[in-house]
Amino acid sequence: MIKKFTWKSLVPCCFQAEIPLEEPTKKIVKKQSSFQRISVSDISLSGPSLSADDISSSLIGSNLHVFTLAELKVITQSFSTSNFLGEGGFGPVHKGFIDDKLKPGLKAQPVAVKLMNLEGTQGHREWLTEVIFLGQLRHPHLVKLIGYCCEDEHRLLVYEYMVRGSLENQLFRRYSASLPWLTRMKIALGAAKGLAFLHEAEKPVIYRDFKASNILLDSDYTAKLSDFGLAKDGPEGDETHVSTRVMGTHGYAAPEYVMTGK
Repeated sequence: MIKKFTWKSLVPCCFQAEIPLEEPTKKIVKKQSSFQRISVSDISLSGPSLSADDISSSLIGSNLHVFTLAELKVITQSFSTSNFLGEGGFGPVHKGFIDDKLKPGLKAQPVAVKLMNLEGTQGHREWLTEVIFLGQLRHPHLVKLIGYCCEDEHRLLVYEYMVRGSLENQLFRRYSASLPWLTRMKIALGAAKGLAFLHEAEKPVIYRDFKASNILLDSDYTAKLSDFGLAKDGPEGDETHVSTRVMGTHGYAAPEYVMTGK
């Protein structure tokens, strides 16, 4: 006689207590915004001459703060090497601290400031895409964009500061204990919820750069998706897919996407 096992019977009781496998699926209730979400294609002023006023008038109601380059130099101590957090395709990231006197309505808090490298692999288009998407999308598993700077050729982004950095750093640090199994499951679940929110939005979003270095962690190991420079509006209505140039990091893109461009 072969005994039939269920997944629940095979999982230790301590794991069940942390993440119940048979918990009813909860429908995500999307908060209605006071404005219709726009896409990157809705903005015709996408060239380097785009001003902060142009963006802010397009994103009325997004609650983004517009910073000057001088203000961001102050809060990062002129982008001091002591405040350096890391660097990606867009450019270097520095830690900063905003006091409650800098901007009306903006509370005192640590932030991460991303500075566009003028000779980097990403540029104005990716910066604008990030502002458009994260300026309008809000979710517990998406990193919060606080504001931006668009001054002359300078393009900067200001985010909430994520204390534990990226999942990549947590997984591959040399001198630290490995992440516990339950913590890894919590991170995976949080990242999946972030993707589900994007895919189920009124205007779906295709993230296109899902990898460990783009999953950031707060003090409680809550996962938040970051870096929307390669994101794209998904199919709407009766459409089932969108055709694009293959974008993303080599080794992380889905094989069928690489083969078909869909």
